[in-house]
Amino acid sequence: MQSKFTRLQNSTGAGATPPPSLGEPSYELEESLRSSVPSSFRSSRLSVATAASTYTMAFVVSLFLLCCVFVIVVKCDSGPLIDVVVDRYDIPSVCPREVGTEDFVRYHFNGTFFEGGKKFDSSHDRGNAFISQVGLGRMITGMDRGIMGMCVNERRKITIPPHLAYGSIGTGGVIPPDAVLVFDIHLLDIWSSDDKVQISTISKPEKCKRTVEASDYVRYHYNGSLLSGMYIDTSFSSNQTYNTYVGKGDLIQGMEEGLLGMCVGERRIVVVPPFLGYGEKGYGTKIPPQATLVFEVLLVDLFNTNDDLEVVITRLAKNCTRKTVKGDYIRYHYNGTFLDGSAFDSSYKRNSTYNTYIGMGYVILGMDRALQGLCIGERRRVVVPPHLAYGEQGVEDLIPSSAVLVFDINVIDFHNPKDPIEIKVTHKPKECNMTSEGDDMIQYRYNCSLMDGTLLYSSDHYDSAPITTLGANKVILGLDDGLKGMCVGEKREVIVPPHLGHGENGASGVPKSAVLFFELELLSLSKGVPDGYMFVWLGDSPDPLFPAMDLNGDHEVPLEEFSAFIMIQVSELKGRLRPGMNASVIIKDMFDNQDRDKDGKIVLDELKLKAEEDSDKARHEEL
Repeated sequence: MQSKFTRLQNSTGAGATPPPSLGEPSYELEESLRSSVPSSFRSSRLSVATAASTYTMAFVVSLFLLCCVFVIVVKCDSGPLIDVVVDRYDIPSVCPREVGTEDFVRYHFNGTFFEGGKKFDSSHDRGNAFISQVGLGRMITGMDRGIMGMCVNERRKITIPPHLAYGSIGTGGVIPPDAVLVFDIHLLDIWSSDDKVQISTISKPEKCKRTVEASDYVRYHYNGSLLSGMYIDTSFSSNQTYNTYVGKGDLIQGMEEGLLGMCVGERRIVVVPPFLGYGEKGYGTKIPPQATLVFEVLLVDLFNTNDDLEVVITRLAKNCTRKTVKGDYIRYHYNGTFLDGSAFDSSYKRNSTYNTYIGMGYVILGMDRALQGLCIGERRRVVVPPHLAYGEQGVEDLIPSSAVLVFDINVIDFHNPKDPIEIKVTHKPKECNMTSEGDDMIQYRYNCSLMDGTLLYSSDHYDSAPITTLGANKVILGLDDGLKGMCVGEKREVIVPPHLGHGENGASGVPKSAVLFFELELLSLSKGVPDGYMFVWLGDSPDPLFPAMDLNGDHEVPLEEFSAFIMIQVSELKGRLRPGMNASVIIKDMFDNQDRDKDGKIVLDELKLKAEEDSDKARHEEL
């Protein structure tokens, strides 16, 4: 008889004394039977009782045949149970462990009498599961046998005869003498005093540069349950990690062991036996006494208070002639993530660089240090431990408490507020007799880029190259200075810091506080005159002036004669008209300023009077 039912029954007739072989099987008998029963039976952990039942039934059959022959001598009839009967009516599909001798168990039960079904005890009614150790006589013999081989979450109905329960005496007025007892059991937990923390890795990153060690500080998510699968707690529902030191007694011992050796991003199942968990006292209302705990753990973060800043160069800059120092102003892009790779911020998404001074406390301490010694175009990965970042406070809704931060930065440019422009001549003509200076009118070609090579503007995008007068505040100051001292045909590279460019506010198409890179070529040059003048002498003017102007000696100078005089001075390089303007218009304006009485001619007295007025002026537009 092999099934989910296991029973040993007396067949000697009512009131008869059972033969010794039909009583409770001895240890030796169990062992001999165990070896003779097929392995498929032995695997159920009920094989001893089943084997004994098989052995007994064989004996009963023989005895029955004997009774049939000697009918007058012996009357065959059913009798009382001689061993437990087990009905495994709910068996879990997965059973990693079965109850064995000396195991501790925690289970719920309802106890009823076989006769009438009246309940005499229930752990459910008390609200506390029953806890005991199997096979050492701490439970009635029938329960010791009936619970062997059970799986967590299995449900059994165990029927126990009196001699394996409370016998002919009963107990405490609750169990009467010779009572057959029925226990309906739900197994919740199994453990042994030899158990250790069980660790199963669910997933693990391919690269793991560092694992948890004692004294590390960790942040992790978890789902917690009992061995039966009953939910205890989870960090995911609050979206907040559990943060703690490892190896300092802040955790239950089993979790301390379960976290050791983990990588950030690793998932583990950690099974903690009760004596490495909350033990006999349990914890609160959710963790009962002597409960095995099962944690699914995801390690999010890891650091040690002795950790320093970690900097890895991911791309070297080309032609690095200068590195950042304290006091510099830097513009950089970044992606910010936590150690597990989840992002918390990015300047790229805002399409705007992060701009700040270096080493002056405007950013977290770790970043302040990491931004020093950088080249334009360099990329770095910076790992900042929390004590060099936002610490235990974090940043509300952005940075959790005690979070390690990872920044991937790309340096766009930097400068110092004291920087002048930088000029590099890339081509200079062999002959250079004249160079540009203030008040000169020039035509030039240019490309304007950011320091990372992003082109902003180019004269090639227009029909003609721009024309400007140097020193007339027509272009940004740094470009104006960069165009001075050039020969026609000369080419330059000019770096303009923002305080000599478009400043903190930027301009259309130009980011705030951007360092600008110009490629310049001087195409033409017309020497100019100071602001406020239309004509200047390049040497000493004629003395006396009026006779020189009066070309025909008639003591009066009409417009035609005045114009001829001026053009002679220009052609002989004795004087210069303001470039970029119509010469006839300039000369007409000059003549009108000298012709005080507006009679169409200049006489000596008018020139003298104008000269006297000019001595009291700092600016004038005439001779």
